[in-house]
Amino acid sequence: MDINKAIADLKKEPGFTENVGMMLVHNGVVRGWSRKDRTEVTAIEVTQDYEKIEEIRKEIEAYDGIFRAVAHAKSGTMLPGDDVLFLIVAGDIRENVKAALADFLDRVKSEAVSKKEIFA
Repeated sequence: MDINKAIADLKKEPGFTENVGMMLVHNGVVRGWSRKDRTEVTAIEVTQDYEKIEEIRKEIEAYDGIFRAVAHAKSGTMLPGDDVLFLIVAGDIRENVKAALADFLDRVKSEAVSKKEIFA
């Protein structure tokens, strides 16, 4: 996903200027170490449940003050530094957008993503 293009496209949507005062972006990147014990990771195998991500995205977009929620997730074998997950939340005010992005990220990671770390 070209994050700059995605943001530019959102800004062109009808109603954007009337409904958006803030956008937050999450760019999930493959770490070079395991969260569990900081062991070096050489790659990860990621499986995304795209239907579940879309279901969550629609629920987030229905939150008060949220104009648009966008998700782009990759599956497969990825190396440290690779982009895995992009989330964008655009909405009216900081309190609404921050809460929505936090829920979006936490739910996608816990409900729609599985990964297996590959060690050196």
